[in-house]
Amino acid sequence: MASLTRSDLWSLEQYSEQREAFREQVLAHKKNRRLMLGEHIQLLFEDRLTIQYQIQEMLRIEKVFEPAAIQEELDAYNPLIPDGSNWKCTMLIQYQDVEERKQRLTQLLGIEDKIWIKIGRTNPVYAIADEDMERANDEKTAAVHFLRYALDAEQISAVLAKQPIEMGIDHEAYPLQPVMVQEAVRASLAEDLRD
Repeated sequence: MASLTRSDLWSLEQYSEQREAFREQVLAHKKNRRLMLGEHIQLLFEDRLTIQYQIQEMLRIEKVFEPAAIQEELDAYNPLIPDGSNWKCTMLIQYQDVEERKQRLTQLLGIEDKIWIKIGRTNPVYAIADEDMERANDEKTAAVHFLRYALDAEQISAVLAKQPIEMGIDHEAYPLQPVMVQEAVRASLAEDLRD
């Protein structure tokens, strides 16, 4: 997928006019890009559209209109767009109760490196977490991580051949049976790998 440039973005005024319809489009698109792993870990697989929405929202909230500042946002978010040989996702660890969340983030230290994807009969692929900056420390993990799954040619072929995809977590503090990826999500992820 091509990176976003300034010409792909609306001005603040244009975005104000387009925002509601664009938001509905993106929310519908995200339905087939979300995956729950158990009750408390959600993955949102990013692509060009989801990242465009993130950038437009940041520019709107921060009222950014200067070219250099817009480019800074593009430079920050473009690395989250898959490049045709990988999947990239935002991982959210979600516990409503603040005290429980604090406790669980301590217990789940390192979980971001233990989330795998298996395509058909190929070997599992573990996520490469937080390449932009470290989000965990020696005592606890963060509630938000950015993951990249680097796929080889065999795995990409298996996805495009509509082989089943399952995901799992190998972390003792979060026992989970492997999760089969629903067909609508699998099909959406396959689009990230097409030329």
